[in-house]
Amino acid sequence: MGVVRVRGAVVASTTVLACVAGLAAGPGQGQALAARPRTIADVRAATDRLYRQAEVATEAYDAATEQVERQQRDLVALARAVVAAQADADRLTRRLGALAAARYRAGAGLPAGAGLLLATDPESFLDAAGVAEQGARATEAAVLQLRRKQRDLAAYAHAATTGWERLTAQRRRRADARREVESRLRQAEALLATLRARDRQRLREAEDEAAYQAQTAWLRGAAGARPDLDAGGAGALAARAVAFATAQLGKAYQWGAQGPDSYDCSGLTEMAWAAAGVTIPRTSQEQWAGLPHVPLDRLRPGDLVIYYPDAGHVALYVGGGAVIQAPRPGRPVSLAGAGSMPILGAVRPG
Repeated sequence: MGVVRVRGAVVASTTVLACVAGLAAGPGQGQALAARPRTIADVRAATDRLYRQAEVATEAYDAATEQVERQQRDLVALARAVVAAQADADRLTRRLGALAAARYRAGAGLPAGAGLLLATDPESFLDAAGVAEQGARATEAAVLQLRRKQRDLAAYAHAATTGWERLTAQRRRRADARREVESRLRQAEALLATLRARDRQRLREAEDEAAYQAQTAWLRGAAGARPDLDAGGAGALAARAVAFATAQLGKAYQWGAQGPDSYDCSGLTEMAWAAAGVTIPRTSQEQWAGLPHVPLDRLRPGDLVIYYPDAGHVALYVGGGAVIQAPRPGRPVSLAGAGSMPILGAVRPG
C-alpha cells in the first residue's frame, strides 16, 4: 500500500468529525446552537463538537450495554445456583425427617438403661444401640449440610439483590447515554439541514482539506511520532483482522453497532480481531487501557490507532500510513489517513 495523504474521496473519510469523545455537554452549548453559526468554519466547529459528544456517548452506551449483558448472564447463573441449592436443601430436609422417624422407631429417645431392661436379648440391644449411634451421627452431618445450604441460599439472595440493583443502575446509564447520542445527532442534523447544497459542499471540502493537512504534517513529523513506512507486514492473525476490515469498506456507520451490516468505531475494530479469533475489549477506551501499547514508529498492520485525549475514537491500521475506520453518522466505513485526527497512541491485540 502506498502512503495515504491524498485529497478527495479517501481523505474525506478522515474528517475530524469522526467518532470521538466528550460525554458531558460543555457549558453554553445550547446558547451556541441558538445563535446559529454564520460561517462555514463556525458550522464545522459546531458540528464537530456535536459529533464528538455523540460518539463519546456512543462509547458510554457500548460500555453500559456490555455491562448489562454480563450482569444479566451473572444473574441467570445465580438463579440456577439458587435452584440447585434449594433442591439440595429440600433433599436434606426430607432426609432429616426420615432419620428422625427411624430413630423414633428404634427407641432412640429412651434412656439407655430403660432400653436394656426392656430388651429380651441384650446382644441385640447393643447392636441396635450401635446402629442408633450411627443414625445420630448421620443426623448431625445432615443438619450441618442443611445449615450450609441455608447459608448459601442467604448469600445468593443478597447477591441477587445487589446484582439487580447494579443491573438497574447500568440500564439507567445506558438509557441516559442513548438519549445523549440521539440529542447530539439531532442537533447536528438540524444544523446541517440549514445549509444550502453549495454550503454543504464547501463544508465537506473544508473537512477534506483539514484532514489532508493533518495527515501530511503527521507523515513529515518527528521520528518516533510517525510510522516507519518500511516496517514489517502483518502477522497471520493481524492479516485476518485487516482482511475483515477491508471487506467492510462502504458499510454504514451506526452507533452501537457491531455488524454485520453496520458498525461504530470500536465495534469495527472489535469484530475485525474477533474474525482473527482474538477477543479484545468493546470500547475504544477499554482497548486503550487493556491492550499492549506500541510506539507509533513501530506501527504494523492490525494495530489499533487510538485518537483524542479521552481515547474516544479508534481505527485499524492497515499500513502505508492509513487506517480503516467507521467515522460517524453519514460516513461509511472507509480508508483514512492515520494522522488525520489527533493521535493518542497505538495498541497491539493478539
